[in-house]
Amino acid sequence: MPRFRTLLLSLIASGLLLSTAGATQALASQSQITYFEGSAVLLNPATRPHALEQLQFLGVKALRVELNWEAVAPEPKSATTPNFEAASPTGYAWGQYAVLLAEAQRLHWPVLLTVTAPAPRWATSNHKAPYVTRPDPEDFEKFMTAVAREFGSEVSVYSIWNEPNESVFLMPQWSSSGAPVSGRIYRGLYQAGYAGLQAAGLAHPKVLFGETAPVGYDSVKGLLRRERAKALLHPVAPLAFMREALCLNAKYKKSSSCSELQMSGYAHHAYTLPAGPKYIPPEKDNVTIGSLSRLSNALNLAAGARAIPANVPIYLTEFGVQSKPNKYLGVSPAKQAEYDAICERIAYENPRVAAFSQYLLKDDPLGGPEPGASFQTGLEYVNGSAKPLYSGWPVPLTVTKRKHGVALWGLVRPSSGATTVTILVKGKGAKHYKTLRTAATNSRGYWSLSSSTPGQYWRVRWTSPSGVKYEGPPISAY
Repeated sequence: MPRFRTLLLSLIASGLLLSTAGATQALASQSQITYFEGSAVLLNPATRPHALEQLQFLGVKALRVELNWEAVAPEPKSATTPNFEAASPTGYAWGQYAVLLAEAQRLHWPVLLTVTAPAPRWATSNHKAPYVTRPDPEDFEKFMTAVAREFGSEVSVYSIWNEPNESVFLMPQWSSSGAPVSGRIYRGLYQAGYAGLQAAGLAHPKVLFGETAPVGYDSVKGLLRRERAKALLHPVAPLAFMREALCLNAKYKKSSSCSELQMSGYAHHAYTLPAGPKYIPPEKDNVTIGSLSRLSNALNLAAGARAIPANVPIYLTEFGVQSKPNKYLGVSPAKQAEYDAICERIAYENPRVAAFSQYLLKDDPLGGPEPGASFQTGLEYVNGSAKPLYSGWPVPLTVTKRKHGVALWGLVRPSSGATTVTILVKGKGAKHYKTLRTAATNSRGYWSLSSSTPGQYWRVRWTSPSGVKYEGPPISAY
């Protein structure tokens, strides 16, 4: 869903340090799933049919949907809890969510359902907008029971709360003295949501924990004098948030008062800066796509402290590369396609990562309550015209410089089995592309090869069994 505030200030506060990523993992995930989140265009009945046609062309096979509690709850603006059976699905107006999930089931697309803020006013502690302050765990437990009873056959994975380390989705983030508190609040919501799913008959529900935004602060005590109340709106750094939610201290020692939390995965939004996929934030508790090892290490330490099960997989449930006209975080449209493919390869080559994602089909309109509050991560501009990423996303390609040539990696996303893809190369100063090689993919559409042929740009072509033609954009070597 579109954010109500921006990651911009937090990302820029992280600095523009660019570092090299760690060594490529020896093993790649063999079952990684890619979710697509179409947000408004899929929930709007006027735009949904065309958007679903586009997603089928693009090779989408799974959806992430954010379900806003307030949007379906009865009397959401009332300060008084309405008289209704809160654990029954008949008490809610599911609206376009029900239509979208039914469409996904018809297409045999698994759905990751993230149940999130805002809450109805009556379920918050202060009854004040934007209705994200200390949502009541008992109310949330009943809501999650209703959600599972309504959508149990249509949801493959549940996730609890979007970016709970951001004040736009959960408050307070900090105590009045500047210490983080949102993690403990989230822990209560997560436990309540998990119990709600069990109450609906899911004995061992598949649930993701976290859904954390990539950057934030470990403390805002030093900002209070200068920023006053505004300092308390900053996000908590994701690993600091995770430790607090799991009752771990800075050395990953668990409080004896907290039991181990059950979870099927840790969800994270590993957005990066225009500096590129290999950007590593200087703050050790922040995690972008280029610093996923930090999250893996933290999860290992948490498991060692018996705060979570061992070997919890990572789900990158929201991701995208911003392009211009976003003047704060955007790269050129051509570079967006290149960076997006590189990021996907990073995820694919990390055996801990169980899922990658694409956030937005179409860009948000520019503007918003704060600079950068809208997202330009789409495959299309806001007017519907295609970016290079639109042709690149179905057939992503990366070209990596090597000592004696290049290594190429790619995916034929729309394929339903092993196929062949044609790789083209264009030399420096050449007017036309020439065929470099035809490569065979594995059963999931992935392929790789090395080449010593010099070139300036590469691209791929593929024709589906039904005759649909795909041609990716020009890709540079990095």
